[in-house]
Amino acid sequence: MPEIIFEQTDGTRRSVHAETGRNVMKVATENLVDGIVGECGGDLSCATCHVFVDERWTSSLAPIEPDEEAMLAVTSEEPTENSRLCCQIVVNDDLDGLVLHVPETQR
Repeated sequence: MPEIIFEQTDGTRRSVHAETGRNVMKVATENLVDGIVGECGGDLSCATCHVFVDERWTSSLAPIEPDEEAMLAVTSEEPTENSRLCCQIVVNDDLDGLVLHVPETQR
């Protein structure tokens, strides 16, 4: 099972194992990862699962879709080029070790 690493702004890291085919937001909320709320349940309508993808991993993800890009405009923290909604990241074996940074404003 791939390992996904969530890093808080204070440097604290939390690793969780994720089944392939699941979205990262569901994995995070089921494992009580601080700062990942997922109020909409993964329906791409709340932006409470905003993360900053570690630079080493940005090219490993599927391209951002227009609906996700639009939702990133309403996140609690200013989005960057590495911003994603983790409900739109689907776990696959190539993402083993993926590092996601949780925005300060979501804590």
